[in-house]
Amino acid sequence: MNSLAWSGQPGPAAHHPAGPVLMVSTQGGHLAHLLALRSWWEKHGRVWVCPRTPDVEDRLRGERVEWSHSPTTRNVPNLLRNAALAVRLLCHERPSLVVSAGAGVAVPFFAAAWSLGIPTVFIEVYDRVDTPTMTGRLCAPFTTRRIVQWPSQLTFYPDARLVGPLL
Repeated sequence: MNSLAWSGQPGPAAHHPAGPVLMVSTQGGHLAHLLALRSWWEKHGRVWVCPRTPDVEDRLRGERVEWSHSPTTRNVPNLLRNAALAVRLLCHERPSLVVSAGAGVAVPFFAAAWSLGIPTVFIEVYDRVDTPTMTGRLCAPFTTRRIVQWPSQLTFYPDARLVGPLL
């Protein structure tokens, strides 16, 4: 999918590594958005970062997955654990791109990627048409390319690329 291409400088130490794509998500609908992009991501080396839940284990069977810490909502200890995981994975894998449709686990990965000059793509979810998600707002300063699925989402993300519904 060409819409995931990025442009501009991702962060202060911009470089363009040739590593895998890091797909960062939580379970449920957020993961469903990324899975809908299979025709794009199956062409690339990739590593998934998701919580270890039965649906994630089932849906990502056969994929390389690094398990994130959950829950992420209003959980400072897990935020710190995921931040440490982000730094470790980003430094070890040197991904070419970090992609996420949320939720909270995306924030430490986007911040760390930005600081390392790794481009990021945030996909705003399908069902938030009138207001931005909290994760979308928190990731905004660290997002290289934003993807939205509805024209109304351009109101609060005017710099986004409209791709239409993924689901």
